Amino acid sequence: MRAIWKGAIAFGLVNVPVKVYSATEDHDISLHQVHNADGGRIRYQRRCEVCGQVIDYSDIEKAFEEDGRTVVLSKDELKAIPAENSHEIEVVQFVPSEQLEPMMFEKSYYLEPDSKSPKAYVLLRRALEDTDRVAIVQYALREKTRLGALRIKDDVLVLQSLLWPDEVREANFPALDTAIKISAQERDMSAALVESMAADFEPESFTDDYQVQLRKLIDAKLEQGESLDTDETFGVEAGDGGKGEVIDLMEALKRSLDRKRGGAAAATGGADSEEEESDDGGAEQGDKPAKPARRSSGSRSSGTGTAAASKTSASKAADTKTGTRSTAAKSTASKSTAAKGTSTRSTAAKSTGTAAKTAAGKSTGTKAAASKSTEKPAAKATTTRARKPA
Repeated sequence: MRAIWKGAIAFGLVNVPVKVYSATEDHDISLHQVHNADGGRIRYQRRCEVCGQVIDYSDIEKAFEEDGRTVVLSKDELKAIPAENSHEIEVVQFVPSEQLEPMMFEKSYYLEPDSKSPKAYVLLRRALEDTDRVAIVQYALREKTRLGALRIKDDVLVLQSLLWPDEVREANFPALDTAIKISAQERDMSAALVESMAADFEPESFTDDYQVQLRKLIDAKLEQGESLDTDETFGVEAGDGGKGEVIDLMEALKRSLDRKRGGAAAATGGADSEEEESDDGGAEQGDKPAKPARRSSGSRSSGTGTAAASKTSASKAADTKTGTRSTAAKSTASKSTAAKGTSTRSTAAKSTGTAAKTAAGKSTGTKAAASKSTEKPAAKATTTRARKPA
C-alpha cells in the first residue's frame, strides 16, 4: 500500500505522527466505452467553450459562479487556505461508539505509526481500549475540512471520515405518517422469522455475484468471440426474473418460516405428495385389470340403442326358433341382426372417435370387437339353416 497523506494526531499535548492509507478498495471490473461499429475507444477531451482548444490538465483552474459572476481560484490560492495546509488530526472529544450514526460513515483509512518510537501510538490505542470510546477528530484532506472517528481494528488505529450533519438528508415521507395496524399474530410471526434467520455476521461468506458473472461473461467472450450464447454461458435465460407476485403478508411470513424451518414439515409434505403420486400412478397402471368395470360404463356411454338392439335381436331370434322355421324368416332375421350389428359398429366407432385418447374410448373399441365376435357365429348358424331345405 502507498500512503496518501502524512500528519500527526494531536492527543492533548501528545503528538502521534502517522501515515494515512486507504483501508478500502473498489473490486469492480473496470470497463471503458467504445464505438459499437468498430470498437474504437471513446475518450473525453477537456475543450474550452471560448477558444475551442483542448486544454491540458495543468492549465485548468477551479472557479465559482454566482449571479452571473465567475470567480477563478488558482491552485496556489487554494493551498494558501490555513485549513488546507494543516497536517494535524485534532482529537476534539471522546464519545461512546453507539452514539455514532452509521449513516454518517463515509470512508475508512488505516493509520500507521510514522516514528522510530511508536509509544505514543500504542498509548492512544490503549486509551481507547480502556475507556471503550471513540475519538472524534477534525482534519483536512484533499481540499476539504473533514470530521472523523478514530477507533481500533485489530490493534490498528482506523480513521473513518464522517459526513457533516447538514450532509445527511432528513427522511420526510408522507407515507410513513399513515396509521397502519399490525396484529399481534403478524408481529409474533415476523419475530419468529427473525429468530430463524439469526446468525453471526461473516462477511467472507458473501460474494459480489454481479462481478463474478461479469468476469465469466468476459472470459466466455475471450474464448468464443462475438458469437456468444448468453443462455449457455450462465445456464439460465437472460432477463429471467421474478414476476413480482403480490401475496398476503401473513401468507408471505408463513411461507418464509416454512422455507427456513424446512425439516420435518418439508419432509412430511414431500412424503404426502409422493404417496398421492403413487396412488395416481397405481390407478393409471391398473387400467387393464379394471377393464370389465369400464366396459359396463363404456356400453352405457356407447348408447342404450346398442343394448336395445341386442335384446331385440335375441327376442326376434327366439320368436323365429319357436315360430316359423322357413328359410325366408331365418334369412330375414339374419339380415335384421346384421343390420343392427352394423348400427352397433357405427355407434361404437363414433364413440371411439370422440374419446380416442381416453380409457373410455379404449373400452368402447373393445366392446365393438366383442360385438363383432358375437355376431359372426349367429350369421354362420343362420346360413347353415337356410341351406337345409335345398
